[in-house]
This record gives sequence, C-alpha cells and structure tokens, in this order.
Amino acid sequence: MANNRAAKSGFAAEAQRKINSKYSEELAQESLEWIRLLTGEPENTSGDMDNFYEVLKDGTLLCKLVNKIQPDLVKKVNNSKMAFKCMENINAFLEAARQLGVPAQETFQTVDLWERQNLNSVVICLQSLGRKAGNYGKPSIGPKEAEKNVRNFSEEQLRAGQGVISLQYGSNKGANQSGINFGNTRHM
Repeated sequence: MANNRAAKSGFAAEAQRKINSKYSEELAQESLEWIRLLTGEPENTSGDMDNFYEVLKDGTLLCKLVNKIQPDLVKKVNNSKMAFKCMENINAFLEAARQLGVPAQETFQTVDLWERQNLNSVVICLQSLGRKAGNYGKPSIGPKEAEKNVRNFSEEQLRAGQGVISLQYGSNKGANQSGINFGNTRHM
C-alpha cells in the first residue's frame, strides 16, 4: 500500500523525515527478537525500517504475538493479503494490546504501520507490550515496570509539615510594585 502513494514534498517531506529520524533500529531489533522468542517468527530480526515494516505490515504476526501472551485474545486472524483484512489484523492487535494494559498514548494508529507513516510509534507500542508481558508470566523486554510505593503519614507528621514554609515560595528580597503602571502612559 505504501508504494502506491505519491512521494511527499515540501513541508510534508520534512515532517516525514523528522518522524523517521526518531526510529531506533536497536529497539526495533530488540522487539523483533522478543517476538521471535515468543512466536518462533520471524527469521530475520534486523531492525532496519524496511525489514521491520515487511515483517509486521499484514498484522498476522502481531495477532499471533498477543495470542501467545494471552490465548484467544484475538479470535480471528485474517491470512488474506487484502488491504482491509490486514488492517483488521492490525486493529485487532491494537485492541488486544489495550486489554493487556498498554496505555492509549503508547499505541499507534493502523495507518502508522499499514502505510508506513510512523514506525517509531509501532516500536514504542511493542516495547510497552513487552513490559506488560511480564505480568502474564512471559519474557519481557525494556525497563522493569515501576511498582507502587505507598506512604502513610500519621496526623502528627501531617500537622508538622503544615508549619514548614517551602523554599519553593521563594523571596521577593524587599521588592514591591511601586512604579508599575499597566496600560497607563506617562502624561507630559
């Protein structure tokens, strides 16, 4: 599908170059190796944009991935190479990723992958899913997810804190507002 589009020019080309510059081959390769660890596919785990796109563009591998993390999360995987069937697969993956706990801001839009608009957002989504996989007893990638650190203070501690003047309030060092006249001009 991406090959049928006209080449971008002007501001659109500049914006696309900026988006593409954020793409990390190392993170993409780590994501593909993690996918291979869980699913046994793909053979080539090179992180370059062309390989990353070719491996994931139809969405079947993404659906297999979420089904390995939690079985039967995606009920029907379309093996057809027709555009709308592939986009259905990508959409089913995105819905499953949200159900597995990937925050909405770390997912991507279907066209980001299908039309190769923003592969960096696809990598971000896979990295986030990789962190969440540890919650389901699967191997995970990326930094460890943070845990809650709840603190309980006594009433005495809370009252003591109210008497402290924070240094964030700062000091005006004797300054005042004399001489400030907003909107009023000097008359001669």
